Amino acid sequence: MEEKVKAIIGKYGSDKSFIIPILQDIQREFNYLPREALDALCANLGVSQSLVYHLATFYRAFSLTPKGKYRLSLCVGTACHVRGAPQISDHVERTLGIKPGETSKDLEFSFETVNCLGACALGPILVLNDEYHGQMTIAKTSKVLRSIGAKVEIDEEA
Repeated sequence: MEEKVKAIIGKYGSDKSFIIPILQDIQREFNYLPREALDALCANLGVSQSLVYHLATFYRAFSLTPKGKYRLSLCVGTACHVRGAPQISDHVERTLGIKPGETSKDLEFSFETVNCLGACALGPILVLNDEYHGQMTIAKTSKVLRSIGAKVEIDEEA
């Protein structure tokens, strides 16, 4: 793990001012920020653990716990809510067997709800990893879930 972290730091010339992009790359590599990787970051970049953990816990994009291979984020802001986000959330929960904020035991799926994704005209919005899917319905959600190997039982409009 330390060698991978060293390689990531090396991409940025060991420049401490790139600590956030370095953390992003570490998270992309491991799907979360493992303690061992953060320890290696501190040792190899010469920054304090308090700084690294402050950043890792301040930004919601970072996670100190393992995330699934497929990360689903559903906007539940006002515009998405009134267009059916609660029903989509229920559908995702039933299909994946996890609630918002959880990761499946096999580390295949993580599901979270977010207050706003900034694309209200496209709501409800479901993000799969970094891919945005707008104007979601139960049927469209089923299609997305099937594309990542989820066993979907319901796919008609609700």
